[in-house]
Amino acid sequence: MAAVLKNKFLTVTIDELGAELTSVKSNDDQIEYVWQADPQIWGRHAPVLFPFVGRLKDDQFKVNGMRYPMGQHGFARDMRFTVISASDEQVVMELKSTVETREKFPFDFDLRLHFELHDHELTERYEVHNPAEKADLWFAIGGHPGFNLNLGDPRIGMAESQMRIAPKKVFKQIPLQAPYTDPKHLQDLDATQPIALSHELFAEDALILDLQRKSTTVMLENSVNDHGVALTVEDAPYLGIWSPYPAEGDFVCLEPWWGIADTVDFNGELSEKLGMNQLAAGETFNQSFTISFF
Repeated sequence: MAAVLKNKFLTVTIDELGAELTSVKSNDDQIEYVWQADPQIWGRHAPVLFPFVGRLKDDQFKVNGMRYPMGQHGFARDMRFTVISASDEQVVMELKSTVETREKFPFDFDLRLHFELHDHELTERYEVHNPAEKADLWFAIGGHPGFNLNLGDPRIGMAESQMRIAPKKVFKQIPLQAPYTDPKHLQDLDATQPIALSHELFAEDALILDLQRKSTTVMLENSVNDHGVALTVEDAPYLGIWSPYPAEGDFVCLEPWWGIADTVDFNGELSEKLGMNQLAAGETFNQSFTISFF
């Protein structure tokens, strides 16, 4: 099942499986903005990453010395959410911890994804609540939406596209020794000018920007027409920018993260992991990002 949001500008589809944004179409010319999950290239659209972002060392983590296996980006993207509120322009989907989730992730959680459509913009909000009576909840969360580049013209690809980042400055980039991060050897990403897109730009995997929790907008645009997308996040520590390589698809993922892949020297103990969020019993975490479609 899927929820459909609609106004006079856009029609948005969100699948209950993974609470995944699967389509954003303009109503006037039927332009599809979201990558359509070609399994030969990348078989997803816009998964939510929870309770981990990125890869764990040896695909496992430890809590008080106990080891738990866990795949890349966690498990929420492959679980069915429940719609708890819906209208023409908003929907809220929920995933709660169960006996099965606690076997692989030993924490209680209530995860709600809020989607709200307003004019040409879609806001996605993450609400994470710790329902436990005493225990803290440790988690990471992030978005992974993929955006088509060939908007309104099938001839548009990477070569005709570019990326603008605001504010215009030199960002600190966290390098990957794929699939792990190396934050001790930061690099510079010059965003004072538009950045030309190419498949080779992603030859070393994602570009990971250290946002320092400052408002940032990333815009994808092209030289052929006036269509594109812009993602704005106000308070995220990291932003991933990714497209598959060497597989080549004419799309780019813009990924606001409240968490990050394990560092190359990480020992596996969850409470010591870089970028994790800690919620005391009864506390709630709220963060969001907004996507503009034009």
